[in-house]
Amino acid sequence: MATAKQTARLVTLLACLLAAWIGLAWPSGAWADPVADFYAGRSINLYIGYSMGGGYDDYARAIARHLGKHIPGNPTVVPQNMEGAGSLRAANFVYARGAQDGTAIATFARAAAFYPLMGLQGANFDATHFNWLGSANTETSLCVSWVGSGVTTIADLKARGMTAGGTGAADDTVQFIRMLNGVLGTKIGLKLGYHGGSDVLSAMERGDVQGLCGWSYSSLQATRPLWLAEHKVNILLQLGLIKHPDLPDVPLVMDMPMSSTSRAMLRLIFARQVMGRPFAAPPGVPPERVAALRKGFADTLKDPDFLADAQKAGLEINGISGEDVQSLVTDLYKSRPEIALEAGKLLQ
Repeated sequence: MATAKQTARLVTLLACLLAAWIGLAWPSGAWADPVADFYAGRSINLYIGYSMGGGYDDYARAIARHLGKHIPGNPTVVPQNMEGAGSLRAANFVYARGAQDGTAIATFARAAAFYPLMGLQGANFDATHFNWLGSANTETSLCVSWVGSGVTTIADLKARGMTAGGTGAADDTVQFIRMLNGVLGTKIGLKLGYHGGSDVLSAMERGDVQGLCGWSYSSLQATRPLWLAEHKVNILLQLGLIKHPDLPDVPLVMDMPMSSTSRAMLRLIFARQVMGRPFAAPPGVPPERVAALRKGFADTLKDPDFLADAQKAGLEINGISGEDVQSLVTDLYKSRPEIALEAGKLLQ
């Protein structure tokens, strides 16, 4: 009968033999992170739904410069502009044709996620099936007029109106104007066909249009800070659920007199501002890669080097997580159908 000491020696010998066998059967590195193994040496295509030089493009390119180092395997992130239809071209492409392995992500209009909910045409996706990675900030948008337009107040917009530039039916620059005209009775005309917000701004300088509604305050700070300092634009109205702390004296659309139904529609429309600069991956991406992309996005927004770049570029960073964006989209899709469809009618 084996003694306790002999039994202990036998167990130790068996453990050593097992360890040696495992070492032969599985080469070194077999226990490495499979997400890191996948992304090592690869690129992630970041599709930007607008042309170069606008707010979405500025945010996307700043994030692209830093995102890769926060994803296991350190992939290279390659930004690609895919403008068209107010960013719906990019959203539709990534949803239906983007690589579902975690190497395709996109940023597009914050409004686009809610088009199917409101019965709007052109959005060929179910926004609840996107894998939302997060948003770089929450947003307050503005309705502004050029200094020489003669339009300086909401009363002027109701009495005489102005012509504003827009980039496409899916964009805030069009949708917000249609909501303002339908709910507040403003008389804002639309001139469409611009590829991005930067093109509308150039048109304002040339005198082709008199204003822009749906212009993010963060974009104004980032792309045209001198316009504020030199008083080249009049800020007429804030478009969101709450005022921006920098603009306490500029009226907020939610404070305007309106019916309870109109107020409910505006709440649905402007809830999108919470996800001011959203980023998403297509359906079907493996969960562990979605988790890595979400964490990488969140870590990028806290990266001191990224924050220094963002500050230099005038980009406002107050991000929200991918999980919170996913919850917001899911919750809004539970809105009363009649309110959502009525809001959708105003947007067409």
